[in-house]
Amino acid sequence: MAVALLPSAGWSATANREIEEMREEMREEKREMPGEVQLPAFPQPDKLIPFVVSAMTDNKFMIDSESLSIGSDGIFRYTLVIVSPSGAQNVSYEAMDCSTAERRIYALGRADKTWSKARSDRWVKIVDNSLNRHHAELYTDYFCPIGISIRNADEVREALRRGGHPSMMRR
Repeated sequence: MAVALLPSAGWSATANREIEEMREEMREEKREMPGEVQLPAFPQPDKLIPFVVSAMTDNKFMIDSESLSIGSDGIFRYTLVIVSPSGAQNVSYEAMDCSTAERRIYALGRADKTWSKARSDRWVKIVDNSLNRHHAELYTDYFCPIGISIRNADEVREALRRGGHPSMMRR
């Protein structure tokens, strides 16, 4: 008799999936719609702050200090510049949500120093892998250090200049 009262495993998995989908919709409602984002001025070389990602890459990674902001929604917005050893440059205007460990790309920089809207502006989980290591580095050492509440964009700029958030640095 007790067995008949227990929900089936299929129902449980479906219910869990529906609950997670509802939670995701609620998170999306709290975050801005893609059309609401104001794109920053194109980054100027003297405003770029470099940060180290790994000794395994020769690429240079930089954040435009002028574009770095934290919205009232708690989401970081910033321009990321990546320069390869041959001088090729990738520029993107992005966002990072510390509460969900996700990122998104709003726009990509063109050679004529204008922006092109990203084809996909969906939120994507931050994964610590060799392809996107720079996002994981920004997440863990600069924007979202565990147990630390970042007060403002100036605190992040200072952390970038120091090579990591002071309370996360190894002594």
